[in-house]
Amino acid sequence: MARIIVDEKVCKGCSMCIHACPKKIIALAKDRLNAKGYHPAELTDEAACVGCAACATMCPDSAITVER
Repeated sequence: MARIIVDEKVCKGCSMCIHACPKKIIALAKDRLNAKGYHPAELTDEAACVGCAACATMCPDSAITVER
């Protein structure tokens, strides 16, 4: 099973990963902010992740890694 890991210290909540995800299973956290004041991205359905890495490829800050 694949999953993504978002480095919340680096994520600036730009939403590029959300738009790149073909499964539409990434969202910005609504209930928390990182140290920089941004809502970080988070995986909403780990079971649906196929590990395509589109999100990691699109991330301008390299805040996403994919585990397979």
